[in-house]
Amino acid sequence: MDFYDTRVIKSVSTAIILDNGEIREISNNFSSGAAVRVLSGGTWGFVSQDNPENLNEALASARKLAEAARDRSHRAQIKLAPVEKPTLRNLPQVVENPRDISIQDKVKLLVELEKEARSDGIKSTSIIYSESLTTVSYSSSEGLDCEYTLNRMGFAVSAVAMSEGMYQIGRESRFGVSGFEIFKKHDAFGLARKAASTAIELLSAKTPKGGTYPVILDQELAGVFIHEAVGHAVEADHVMEGNSILAGKIGEQIASPLITAYDDPSLHEFGYYPFDDEGAESKRTTLIRDGVLKSYLHSRETAGIFGGESRNSRAQGYTRPVIRMSNTFIGDGETKFDEMLSELKDGIYLKGSRGGQVNPGEGVFQFNAERGYMVRNGELTTPLRDVSLSGHTLEILNNVVAVGNDREMNSGRCGKAGQLVPVSDGSPHLLVRRAMVGGAG
Repeated sequence: MDFYDTRVIKSVSTAIILDNGEIREISNNFSSGAAVRVLSGGTWGFVSQDNPENLNEALASARKLAEAARDRSHRAQIKLAPVEKPTLRNLPQVVENPRDISIQDKVKLLVELEKEARSDGIKSTSIIYSESLTTVSYSSSEGLDCEYTLNRMGFAVSAVAMSEGMYQIGRESRFGVSGFEIFKKHDAFGLARKAASTAIELLSAKTPKGGTYPVILDQELAGVFIHEAVGHAVEADHVMEGNSILAGKIGEQIASPLITAYDDPSLHEFGYYPFDDEGAESKRTTLIRDGVLKSYLHSRETAGIFGGESRNSRAQGYTRPVIRMSNTFIGDGETKFDEMLSELKDGIYLKGSRGGQVNPGEGVFQFNAERGYMVRNGELTTPLRDVSLSGHTLEILNNVVAVGNDREMNSGRCGKAGQLVPVSDGSPHLLVRRAMVGGAG
C-alpha cells in the first residue's frame, strides 16, 4: 500500500417546495458516511459506507480491492503531487443561522414570495428552498488531518405565464455559502417579480431568424459558456483521456487577448470549499491570461503527471473524488454595457441560460438562452424567445472584441461522473464579433 486517505461526511439538510402557494414537500435529511481510498502501485481501491465508525474495516477492504486489481493487470506507478496541510482562513460567516428560524416562519416567507410571483397573467408558480450544514473530516497516510463545517442555502422561484395555449416560464434562483440573510442580500421579492415579468414578456417575444450575427452575451450566458465550453475542457482527466480540445495547448494563444479566466474555490460563492476532497487548500487557478492558456484543473494524480497544482478534486458526499470546477469566471474588462451596445450597432443581445450541450473533445457547443433582444443602431428593440447560441469554442473565444466591467456570478450544480456538486460561474458582458444564433426549439 503506497497511500490511503479517508473522508468522513456528516450532513443535515432541509428542503421545502411550494407549488402554487401550497406546500408540496417539507423534508429533513440526516446523513453520515465515509469514503476510503487506497493506492497500491498504479491502482486505486475505493470503498464508501453509510457507517463512518468502521474505518479500519473499510480500509482493509479498499486495500484488498487495490491489490487484487494491481495483481490482475499491471499499471505504471502513480506519483501523487504533494499537498501541504491546509490553513482554514477567511471562512464564510453566517449572519442569520437558518436553524434558528422555525419551519413555520420559513414557509411563511416562501408563501409571501409566491404572492409576489403571482402577478396578472401568471398561471402557476413554484418556490424551492434548501439549506444544508455539512462537516467534512479528511485524513491521510501522509499525516494530513483537517476538518471544516459549511452552511449552504438558497432558493429558486419559477413563474409560468400562458396565452392562447402557449406557455412561457421565468426563473430566478440564488444559492450560496451564507445564512438566511441570502433572501435580503439578493432581494428575493424583487427576483420573484422579475421571474413573473420575464414569463409574461416572453409570451409576446419573437423567434429570430437563424444565422450569423454579432452578439452580446449577458453575464449569465457568458458564465455558462466559460463553465461548459472552457471549464470542462481544462479538467485534466478529460485532457488525459483525449477528450479535450485544449489538450497540448498550454502556453498557446487560444482566445482574444481580452480574455482572462479563473477557477477559484476560495471565493465565497456556491462552489466554495476551504480544501478539496484530497486535502488541498483552495486557491485561485488562472486558466487563461490575456488569451493564453495557462493551466488545467488538477487532482493530485494529474498534477503528478502534467505538473501544476492540485486543488480541484471533488466528490458528491462519500463518492469517489474526480476533477471538478468550483467558481469559474471571466475577469472584468473595461467596457461599459452602453458602449458595447453602441459598438454592436446591429445584432442580438442574448440573456440568461436554459441549458444546452457541449462536446469538450470536439469543442462544439449549443446553449439555449432564456431570451434576447434585437439591437438596432445600438438600441434594444424586439424581445426574442426560443433563441440559441452555437459554434466552436475556440472561434467564439477568439471573436470576443469587448469585455465588460460588470461581472456577476450565478450558482448551480454541475454534473460529471454521475455526481452533482455545487458550482458558480460568471462573467461580465461579452461582445462577440460573430456567432451562430438560431431558434432553441
